[in-house]
Amino acid sequence: GAQDILLVSFYNPLPAARRLAHDLDVRYGGMSAVLTATEAIVGRGPALPAVGLLGPVPWQAYRRLQAEVGRVVDLTPAYTRLRMVKSAEELDVLRAAAELTDVSAQAMLDRLAPGVSEHELVAAIEQAYLPLGGTNHIHYLSVTAMADPDRWVPSQWPTSRRVQVGDVVTFELSTAVVPDYAGQLLRTFTVGVDPTPQYSELHAVAEEAFAAVTARLNPGATAAELVAAAGIIEERGFTTFDDTVHGYGGGYLPPVLGTRSRMLEAVPDLVLEAGMTLVVQPNVCTVDLRCGVQAGELVQVTPDGAVTMHGFP
Repeated sequence: GAQDILLVSFYNPLPAARRLAHDLDVRYGGMSAVLTATEAIVGRGPALPAVGLLGPVPWQAYRRLQAEVGRVVDLTPAYTRLRMVKSAEELDVLRAAAELTDVSAQAMLDRLAPGVSEHELVAAIEQAYLPLGGTNHIHYLSVTAMADPDRWVPSQWPTSRRVQVGDVVTFELSTAVVPDYAGQLLRTFTVGVDPTPQYSELHAVAEEAFAAVTARLNPGATAAELVAAAGIIEERGFTTFDDTVHGYGGGYLPPVLGTRSRMLEAVPDLVLEAGMTLVVQPNVCTVDLRCGVQAGELVQVTPDGAVTMHGFP
């Protein structure tokens, strides 16, 4: 019957936290929010059968909780499963975020020209969404020469390298409207010339793999079926470096899947449900990892199959 409490570890965010979490008892957490929390829990009366935790907790905090309240239960797996299926409100937010991500990508494409630096491309991305109320989640990009490539996956940090005719640009963009609710768009461009035969083949396989995986995004499909669908990549003589599929929206969620030649972990025993949102992003690379492409985007699982949340070509 008591009101929920939100403990904030710094004074400065308290006013904003109280405005956002208006139905909670928002307090300063003190020198140790965990200690303040345990005092609040113990102060509520008789000993509890257990206290649940979500997310990673430092060892010192966990030890203190266990000493003060006894049994501690990890609720993270159950919470993660809950977040995998989106509410109508979450889907609306993700559609808005996908639209802003598309705007960001178009702004980068409009700025892309010989002589422009990677830093300037990032500036164009940010200037596109900031006036519209968007916030950055990620913007990864790489620029390299098709004739002598040294990048096969977008980079987390831009460089001062300037774009040249004959370059290939790969990017992974996620613009958010609220924290952790972002679109995700992955594309590959060439500058001033058509793709070389090598890059044309890589991109054709990426598109083929994207189509094969999304064709299987139906309620009842398994994670193993998605990995099998992506097997086209190895059949064509290529491999991957980045995830091929991952859950998304309200966090980085299961399933996180590689391909046959580069598995991240054992394929989970997971069945898709309507309302899940996933990013399908075949990062098709040569086996020697000299060159690669990105293609893909955030999609929603519906009773009728996969529906993209993006409008970018």
